[in-house]
Amino acid sequence: MGLLDRVQTPADLKKLSLRELEILGGELRQFIIDVVSQRGGHLASSLGSVEITLALHYVFDSPRDKILWDVGHQSYAHKIVTGRGEAFKGLRTRDGISGFPNPAESPHDAFGVGHASTAISASLGLAVARDLLGEDHFIISVVGDGALSGGLSFEGINQAGQLKKNRFIIVLNDNEMSISKNVGALSRYLTKITTKKVYLQFEADVWELLGKVPRYGLKARKLAKRMKESIKNLVVPNIVFEELGFRYIGPLDGHDIDQLIASFLEIKDVPGPVLVHVITKKGKGYTFAEENAEKFHGIGKFSTATGNVGGGTTRPSYSDVFGTSMVDLAGEDQAIVAVTAAMKEGTGLAAFARAFPERFFDVGIAEQHAVTFAAGLARAGLKPFVAIYSTFLQRGFDQIIHDVALQRLPVRFILDRAGIVGEDGPTHHGAFDLSYMRLVPGMVIMAPRDEEELRRMLLTALQHTDGPIALRFPRGAVPGVESHADRTAVPIGKGELLRRGSDASIIAVGSMVRVAEAAAEILARSGIDVSVVDAKFIKPLDVDLIMSVAAGGARVFALEENAISGGFGDALFEMFSRYGIASAISALGIPDRFVPHGTRAGLLEEIGLSAEGVAETVKKAIDSGSDRAKKGIS
Repeated sequence: MGLLDRVQTPADLKKLSLRELEILGGELRQFIIDVVSQRGGHLASSLGSVEITLALHYVFDSPRDKILWDVGHQSYAHKIVTGRGEAFKGLRTRDGISGFPNPAESPHDAFGVGHASTAISASLGLAVARDLLGEDHFIISVVGDGALSGGLSFEGINQAGQLKKNRFIIVLNDNEMSISKNVGALSRYLTKITTKKVYLQFEADVWELLGKVPRYGLKARKLAKRMKESIKNLVVPNIVFEELGFRYIGPLDGHDIDQLIASFLEIKDVPGPVLVHVITKKGKGYTFAEENAEKFHGIGKFSTATGNVGGGTTRPSYSDVFGTSMVDLAGEDQAIVAVTAAMKEGTGLAAFARAFPERFFDVGIAEQHAVTFAAGLARAGLKPFVAIYSTFLQRGFDQIIHDVALQRLPVRFILDRAGIVGEDGPTHHGAFDLSYMRLVPGMVIMAPRDEEELRRMLLTALQHTDGPIALRFPRGAVPGVESHADRTAVPIGKGELLRRGSDASIIAVGSMVRVAEAAAEILARSGIDVSVVDAKFIKPLDVDLIMSVAAGGARVFALEENAISGGFGDALFEMFSRYGIASAISALGIPDRFVPHGTRAGLLEEIGLSAEGVAETVKKAIDSGSDRAKKGIS
């Protein structure tokens, strides 16, 4: 029996020796690799944070002490040592545990998370509440260096430095900065000294004494402070944190569990907010992940022996098609620039970055900045394409309205992962973009049904200069339609009738168009003849086409991979009301709840958005003979 079998709670860690903790770290890594190879997930970051996890749970007392994980990509070891080892085998499956911290899963998950840069602000809220309630536990947030590129992190740091809460610790897990050379004997020695009570008291005594020096007290203090900062700057480049009100500790070797435990024990006695800088290696312990951490950041099933991703389709993804199309367009138009927020690979822009490095901008985890930065580019006459996952663009909503739409700037928004994304779950489903983009004045919104339409819609976006335009597409492979010669732009506000029927009409957008066509075939076998319309545009609508299929009171079904509330179905309701169209409408989409994690196909089936589910809903509605508008079938 291995050590991992003996660890069911964090308390079990405290019974182990330091040598046993090192062995346990190896067992944890192998277990994580084995599970993720079968389930997919965020591997490299979690492998890099194993020792941090063990040291934190060894020194602190979760769940009394609150440990928050920024984003949660680092939290797999945490899940396992907090009683979810067996459940971890079902990682990211429909009835298994989430890939992110989730308070509904365990009291050891102090805060739910899925978007980056939230942990410091949330931790500060917990710390203030703790003090108001008269409690005295520690609040620890583990923050990846990438999360510090988000402004929200610095907003939290700014207030934390002002409030100066005790027992408030930020562990900066740095696996990318170039200061690893400072991890060594000198750094360990300085860290050990600066966390000792005797050092802290000595520092305070000297400071007080210098202030009492006759005539020269103020100058002496200034000189001492300058000397201290000069010495620290030789070995510590992040003096900025001390200027913001934090006591800076580190850098520490994030894989030296002995050093981590000793430092965390000393830090427990340090007053005020503390930032502990820890250097780690992404993918630690698995050669393929160490050599290509980006590939193994978020990965599907893979072979542990070769590191190769197995199975899946050979067709390119929508992101791939977008990326190659952007390279083609930018080769012909020097004004095109691409902007993304820490998602160069995920959005398919890696090839663009290689081909046009001077016209590619990855702003980090800073979606608000990305939008306003693009607004500045557009104001100067360039043609920005902003590629951000649907769920993350929500964070830039205010900037979309105030900095882009209000000025009618031609910023092209590319919303990747729109709709149900699958195993990453409710924090990552792109369920709301049609709703939040549709209400923005002057916004044009379109959704392609396949890769050929995606290429044409990119031309539409490029040629559109009168305000912002958004193009959304789902996660996963394109349908694989035959390439055709039509490379003209899709006319704005024009849909397409794909099938003419007499009993009802399904008006679908984007990924749901092929579902509608398949549902129509199923219905035809039951003697129900329906029209199928590819709306193409959610805003503006093709009023003439929609009115033609709704003529005579034929029942209409609006089909979208978006929240029913405020989405495409609501757009049809508004249109029918405006034009006095009497047809009954049923809106089929994502229901008014947060959809859990699972496979994309399984979740779509669960909420009634598979071809069979749509056909069944349409058949029941027609068989009922109801002639009144009905909404929210899902």
